[in-house]
Amino acid sequence: MSRSEDAQQSSARARARLVETIEHEVRIYGLGEGTQQLDPRVRAAMLKVPRERFVAVDSAASAYDNRPLPIGHRQTISQPLIVAAMTQLLQIGPSAHVLEVGTGSGYQTAVLAELASQVSTIEIVEPLAAGAKQVLADLGYENIAFRCGDGAAGWPEQGPFDGIIVTAAARQIPQALVDQLKPGGRLVIPVGPDAMGQDLLLVEKDAAGQVHERRLFSVAFVPLTGAERS
Repeated sequence: MSRSEDAQQSSARARARLVETIEHEVRIYGLGEGTQQLDPRVRAAMLKVPRERFVAVDSAASAYDNRPLPIGHRQTISQPLIVAAMTQLLQIGPSAHVLEVGTGSGYQTAVLAELASQVSTIEIVEPLAAGAKQVLADLGYENIAFRCGDGAAGWPEQGPFDGIIVTAAARQIPQALVDQLKPGGRLVIPVGPDAMGQDLLLVEKDAAGQVHERRLFSVAFVPLTGAERS
């Protein structure tokens, strides 16, 4: 076996152990809306996406720890449990078009791209946007559209969206994102003034266009930057 094949098998085993940990946590604590089982499609995506490709070189040994890791520019790659939970809460089908606000390392983007037909992703930090785009291209993803800029206004030209995910904490839910959500769609977003006072919110728009909001559980995210933070 070559060194490359050995490394790939080692990473696959680490991903499998990580997914077992995530499933255990979901069984114990649930996802805040009565679900205590990881969706098989989300599980498959978490098993496939190589997290080690999205972390900094000096964090490679910790790539499959179930915790956030720094990726530079005062940003982090989210805890895998939270990535799985937020992805599952979107309830996206194979034909879905999803908007991600906060590309970051591109790890959450890749998980979404495994499940949805199209992912549109926005990142305000140019070096992160460029790095994520390159890694995702190297991994062969062709169903992702990229934009570098402030995501508070969403991406009207690409919408409306079946699901919207925000990967950093806002003080309040941007109305533009709610407006770009399709009837029947879901928005998952952390909201709160600081890392010690954030809640993960699930916003649903029903068939009649009425919006319903639920607070699910406490989280700790880096803050949104730019106009998104206001």
